[in-house]
Amino acid sequence: MPDTGTATGISTGTAYPLASRGIHHLALTTEDMQMTTDFFVNVVGMPLVHAMKVPPGVGIGPGNRGNPPYEEIRHYFFDMGNDSLLAYFEIPKGEKKPSDRDDIGGMQHCAFTVTPDQMEALRQRLGAAGVDYDGPVDILPGLVSMYFMDPNGVRMEACCQPAEGDNPNVIGSVLQTRAQARAELETTGASAEWVEQVTANLAD
Repeated sequence: MPDTGTATGISTGTAYPLASRGIHHLALTTEDMQMTTDFFVNVVGMPLVHAMKVPPGVGIGPGNRGNPPYEEIRHYFFDMGNDSLLAYFEIPKGEKKPSDRDDIGGMQHCAFTVTPDQMEALRQRLGAAGVDYDGPVDILPGLVSMYFMDPNGVRMEACCQPAEGDNPNVIGSVLQTRAQARAELETTGASAEWVEQVTANLAD
């Protein structure tokens, strides 16, 4: 069936337009692409699928569309699974300070979905590589996570729904009723009309 740009509302059973089909790629930064590639391929188990240098003229000058402002830097892509990618730019050493993941506008952590078997395999790979990890720990009912840092200091989270086996339901793992969401939204001081508008897709 062709993609029509709509989906059945998970909570209401009605169709609504989709803003996207999900993550294409997350673009992060490193000072050492070999170290980063080794970690994601050989420790985490995300295959390298594309290794390139950014074309000339894109880093500095009018051709830059938001890339890091350095010429011909490395830009590698790793397969996160389910047709989504994790990407890294290699920033020249010493050009930028390490980021604070809690800065406004920063990326606090990157979470990806795993099945129970994938979670256990990842736990074993991290342990074998001597990488510290926390978990698996309960996050929400039916949802457990494991946390670790990549070699650049980026916090990673592997999310698993053990009861769902090989068929995780990402949205379902966090889905609330309208009343549950409304109780929190009302604490923002927003108008009742706004609260009703942004919870219209949720079931009672």
